[in-house]
Amino acid sequence: MSKSTDTADTTALDYEAARQAILEAALVHVPFDGWTQGVLQQAARDAGFDKVTALRVFPGGPIEAITYWSHLADRRMLEDLEKHDLAAMKVRERIATAIRVRLGRVAPHREALSRALGVLALPLNAGRGTALLWRTVDAIWYAAGDTATDFNYYTKRALLAGVYSATLLHWLDDKSPGFADSWDFLDRRIADVMRVPKALGEIGKRLSALPFPFSSSRPRRF
Repeated sequence: MSKSTDTADTTALDYEAARQAILEAALVHVPFDGWTQGVLQQAARDAGFDKVTALRVFPGGPIEAITYWSHLADRRMLEDLEKHDLAAMKVRERIATAIRVRLGRVAPHREALSRALGVLALPLNAGRGTALLWRTVDAIWYAAGDTATDFNYYTKRALLAGVYSATLLHWLDDKSPGFADSWDFLDRRIADVMRVPKALGEIGKRLSALPFPFSSSRPRRF
């Protein structure tokens, strides 16, 4: 490996370490002061950097820090799931486990997450929020072993986005021991979604049995 490559790797590693350190320090302040540039600067100082470092590692400001936090939580979720025997589970159990692990990754910072959702709900950031949600549900399906590349790829992720979003909002207000109410809610939502593909399949069978133009087969020529 060349000297220049070694230097690049070291710089990248320091950059990543700084981002994580500043983010973790910021999460302490966000519940009180929100996601602001001032909070990131204070977090940089708390983490042992000068305040300019906050702008260097998060040039996009608070929204970039939120994006990084979401990506980091997705990555750590996948790492945590490697410790579970997902292959021995049914698909719905894999999905439920992944969502629980994902929410567990941000559980110590529920107020900061709630404030992050408020930022992402702003019209200017709506597209970013959708992209982050899609990335998370895609990671969950990946962990669950999904290999779909056709229309089902989008259908599964759209359905799971609804399940995850609803569960997340329920979980943010859940005060039950061990989030038991949220996990019951999650299981019910997954059960509802699992019925959708079966229902679509049954509708498809019935439509194919109908005469043209409802049937997918071509009419016979006389």
